[in-house]
Amino acid sequence: MTSSSLICRFFCDGSTSSTPRECIKDWFCSPHLTHETLETIEKIPAVTQLTLSTLAEYHEVLEEYKEGAGKFIGMPDSVLYCSLQDPAAPCPPGFITNKTVSVWGSGGRMEMTASKFMALQAVVRPDWFQSMADGETVQEDTSKKRVRKSVDRTLAFLDECLQLQQKSQDLQGVEVLGVVEGGDILEERTRSAKETAKRPVGGFVLDGFQGDAMTRELRLKLISSVTAELPDDKPRLIQGIGRPNEVLDCVEAGVDLFESFFPYQVTERGCALSFRFRYQLDPETQVLERNGAQVNEEPRAEKDCDVSDKEEKEPMTPFEMDLKSKRYREDFGPLVQGCSCYCCRNHTRAYVHHLLLTNELLSGVLLMIHNFQHYFGFFHSLRQALQEGHLEKLKALVNEHSP
Repeated sequence: MTSSSLICRFFCDGSTSSTPRECIKDWFCSPHLTHETLETIEKIPAVTQLTLSTLAEYHEVLEEYKEGAGKFIGMPDSVLYCSLQDPAAPCPPGFITNKTVSVWGSGGRMEMTASKFMALQAVVRPDWFQSMADGETVQEDTSKKRVRKSVDRTLAFLDECLQLQQKSQDLQGVEVLGVVEGGDILEERTRSAKETAKRPVGGFVLDGFQGDAMTRELRLKLISSVTAELPDDKPRLIQGIGRPNEVLDCVEAGVDLFESFFPYQVTERGCALSFRFRYQLDPETQVLERNGAQVNEEPRAEKDCDVSDKEEKEPMTPFEMDLKSKRYREDFGPLVQGCSCYCCRNHTRAYVHHLLLTNELLSGVLLMIHNFQHYFGFFHSLRQALQEGHLEKLKALVNEHSP
């Protein structure tokens, strides 16, 4: 699959708690892998996310099929969540009006009114779906007037979607997630959160925090202010946040759900996730660490990696290792020592390095398998740390890799 035919999933145990909340879940992108290959990965989530940008051009096909997208993609027993955009493919700004939003599929831009949007949801038959929203306030120097208009439009879209849902027999019992906008303006963020919480929504999507348009301190201040206005018994999903250190920040600020496009981006760079997250060490490893020995369970990401592709759209992060680097040409160890994924059990860094240099499709498959399992392991450790009160230990490990 390509990034435009995104399938994502997340963990769901139905629990709720005070901040930091213990029901942390992650969503993941699955390009390069078949459904059967996904099932070989440990701790795989159980809920499937589909993006509207992928489905919109198949509206007529799904309408004629009549049995919903879940069965259409061969996953009839999955819980489906339908989001508006693909988190791995940012959309160009300037295409939202008071009546329409635009999504981009393989055939180009598709303009959608609320009626068309809800008609598509009716043929997809999701269990959850994200409401229409005006999320074009991520850019720097967005005016306060434009931010206010974004909040007003998003609330108006939500009201229209909820009204149309009441009239649709096919969407009865489906949960709508309201979107919280507001850019970098605290007043608009809290207004958006308060007004959205008044509507009969099943949860909340926190939008506009992705990218580098705001500082870490401002982002956390805004997220904390937003979550303080939202009810504790409904989930909060944040869009565009995937790096482990940023995930931990957002968890402490009250976020529950995360899109896992990050492993896909790492794979597309020809890299493997390699950060430490196992805060509970076995006795043998503890002895080695006390004696000063180097523990190679999860090697630290290389900050001085030889990135061969100078045209990367997304810069390499300290949480990964660049397997295109010539230093791995004769490295016959696994990608990460101790990793139990199929790639690490059966192949070496040198082999994946060779596949990348020769542009073999298998390189993406093997890296995707490893990066998923590594990332899912991080979220498993995160939930465990929250339950056991060891979040600070986990943060110390992960922040070793932070710049």
